Amino acid sequence: MYDAIVVGARCAGSPVGMLLARQGHRVLVVDRATFPSDTISTHYIQQRGLARLSSWGLLDKLVATNVPEIKHMTVSYKDIVIAGFADTINGIDVTYAPRRTELDTVLVAGARAAGAQVREGYTVRDLIVEGGRVVGIRGAAAGADVSEERARIVIGADGRNSFVADAVNAACYRRVPAECFIYYTYYSGVQTEFHSRIGDRQQIGIWPTHNDQTLVAVMRKNDDFAGFRADVEGNVLSIARDIVPEFAEELTTHGKRADRFYPMRYPDNYYRQSYGDGWALVGDAGYHKDPLTGLGISDAFDYAQLLADRVHEGLSGGRPMREALSEYQRVRDEKSKSSFEFTCTISTLELTPELLAVFRALGANPDHAKDFFAMIGGGMTGEEFFAPERIGKLLGAA
Repeated sequence: MYDAIVVGARCAGSPVGMLLARQGHRVLVVDRATFPSDTISTHYIQQRGLARLSSWGLLDKLVATNVPEIKHMTVSYKDIVIAGFADTINGIDVTYAPRRTELDTVLVAGARAAGAQVREGYTVRDLIVEGGRVVGIRGAAAGADVSEERARIVIGADGRNSFVADAVNAACYRRVPAECFIYYTYYSGVQTEFHSRIGDRQQIGIWPTHNDQTLVAVMRKNDDFAGFRADVEGNVLSIARDIVPEFAEELTTHGKRADRFYPMRYPDNYYRQSYGDGWALVGDAGYHKDPLTGLGISDAFDYAQLLADRVHEGLSGGRPMREALSEYQRVRDEKSKSSFEFTCTISTLELTPELLAVFRALGANPDHAKDFFAMIGGGMTGEEFFAPERIGKLLGAA
């Protein structure tokens, strides 16, 4: 009998398992993958996410994988360019965009080191439900017989297509339609910092990652998907030439594609009911937004910590479990609201008149741009950045 079973061992699951095990709980973490293992990802971790890794004692282990530092960012919308970087946030003055083969391996190792039992290559077939309450899982590793494992709580950290969420019929209570699709790949032979550049109904993201490679990701509206995939590489280069011609020149002159193109057709942005009798959801299983702003990994870390704290209260008798889980969902929704709304707005690739005015003012004022990068890095909330007094000063200075 476990205190907690965590389904999914990536950016939300392994941290939850690690944190609960460090509190002395008996924890089982399972995942269909074996690690190191790749997965579709934006890769990027903001300063707040790195601060979380640091507090867990895992940041040095990630840095030891030779992930390159990012210390300058360029964000643009058509002819408006905002360049700079945030000041130090919680002791962190850099960002990273690690390959998931490296990051997830560090996280899984962290869960094991904390005392959690981790089973790789394990597929969950069913949830065990008794008296309307989830009390465990049925599953097996490849080639093994199906067996049962029981726990006081089962946590779904198994992504946007969550088996756990489907099994408990977790309903979405807020949904914003997805607007775009993404293709990404990796190039060697090019040198660059972080770029997130929006053109006319298209976007390109560029940042360094492991193995001296550069991730290049492009985004266009969903209605262009069929035409785009007919010539993916040609369309990627076309977007680069349209938005960042100097990088396109380097890409065609010195770059060598090091991997295939990965498509990302994400589901709608959503909040999903994330707790019930004997179960909870974390990471993309419970709430998801467009990858344009690259907030998914840092959010997974923050809300893994939040959920682990509340589950510990329930397991240790500090408060009723359902009350603790209710607070987890409420706080998660409150803390993520501004970034969710900002992401849904900007991922249309068409700024509102109000946001366009803010971007123009930021492009003309490097001092205020610091605040913008602080918001992106997690040193300032969206509510703080978009507070009427701050925006009034910004627009007045412009």
